Amino acid sequence: MQSLTPVNHPMPADSFSSEHAFAVEADRCDPLARFRDAFELPTDDRGQPLRYFAGNSLGLMPKQAKDLIAQELADWSKHGVDGHQHGETAWYRYHELFRETAATMVGSLPGETVMMNSLTVNLHLMLVSFYQPDLSSGRTKILLEEPIFPSDRYAVASHIKSRGLDPNEHVLWIRPRPSEHLIRTEDVEQLLRDHGSEISLVMLAGVNYFTGQFMEIERITRAGHAAGCMVGWDLAHAVGNMPLKLHEWGPDFAVWCSYKYLNAGPGAIAGCFVHERHEESPHLNRYGGWWGNDPSTRFEFGEAFDPQCGAEGWQLSNPPILAMTPLRASLEIFQQASMARARAKSMQLTGYLRWLLEQAKGSPFEIITPVDAAFCGCQLSLLVHDAPRERFEAVRSAQMVCDFRTPNVIRVAPTPLYNTFEDVWVLADVLSNHDKGH
Repeated sequence: MQSLTPVNHPMPADSFSSEHAFAVEADRCDPLARFRDAFELPTDDRGQPLRYFAGNSLGLMPKQAKDLIAQELADWSKHGVDGHQHGETAWYRYHELFRETAATMVGSLPGETVMMNSLTVNLHLMLVSFYQPDLSSGRTKILLEEPIFPSDRYAVASHIKSRGLDPNEHVLWIRPRPSEHLIRTEDVEQLLRDHGSEISLVMLAGVNYFTGQFMEIERITRAGHAAGCMVGWDLAHAVGNMPLKLHEWGPDFAVWCSYKYLNAGPGAIAGCFVHERHEESPHLNRYGGWWGNDPSTRFEFGEAFDPQCGAEGWQLSNPPILAMTPLRASLEIFQQASMARARAKSMQLTGYLRWLLEQAKGSPFEIITPVDAAFCGCQLSLLVHDAPRERFEAVRSAQMVCDFRTPNVIRVAPTPLYNTFEDVWVLADVLSNHDKGH
């Protein structure tokens, strides 16, 4: 059997085998296999590890997180308020620990990215700045995609209402064509050509939470700007999953969480990107907070808000140290593994799972995630035509963790830093053979 050296494309289907031995050998040849041991695997009541396919909802805990949090607690205990300037890692500049590593994850310049708040809080802050409806020109609408994650829908509707407008009239939707599941980029471009003069902001998901489709961020951003719109992206399911080049692709802003593929823990600190062309834009509204103030004058407690340059100027409060610490542990793992190698294994794992499911005769699954690996990350969304709840419960009963989206979609995410080819083989076997007594 050939060695599974990282490549920039998925393994060809003719190299796969449905034999269990293939998965075992693939794991033996996996150059990233050692990183599985860097994470805590959930266990059942008997202490046996579960097969975990829910990294698209909550990533696993890096083992090092315990030691890093213990160190911050020890510094708090020893130094009290002086921990802001002393201790193992001074808290005053703690957020700066992520300037380089977070920028690397999203393909930005260091000053364009900051880790702060939660995703939806960051989205609200970006809407304050980048949604600027102009009643005189009729450019008032926001372009969203369907299906959309509810939090994005609620945030956008609330901002439209806050400007005295009706969300029912000032949201435009881009949807898949009838009988299709995926959004076509050419349809987005056509909508922007037809209605761009009405649109103030294009705000789409980089990876759709429901289908797992990775959007053509650069192409759509270019089309949005050509139509005179601001362009922002929700990258909750993209960061740590897909290679990104935000500075080069040029959106005005992006927001993301870090508790999914970035493995930073439940409700972890989120991220925000603001392109450098906006770092000193005087016409942008923004909510002020003291941590966004120029650090050279922050403790002068002046009356006027003097925002620092770059994305850090959108900060409100001093960073939550204990919430940020697990992200350090995860990003250290990414630095060692490299996003390029993680992506290569991701394509292999996901391609293998797709192939196994498609081999099943009379398969009850329709995979609604794009076939082309360029538009697909870790997640496969399985539209189940036969007994969807029962098949999902069969997976759970077989000591595997994934999630269910109503009415009939099972989402599974073979995550390259801790999932194995054998995990994928067992999952496919259970899903395909549920109605055969397995």
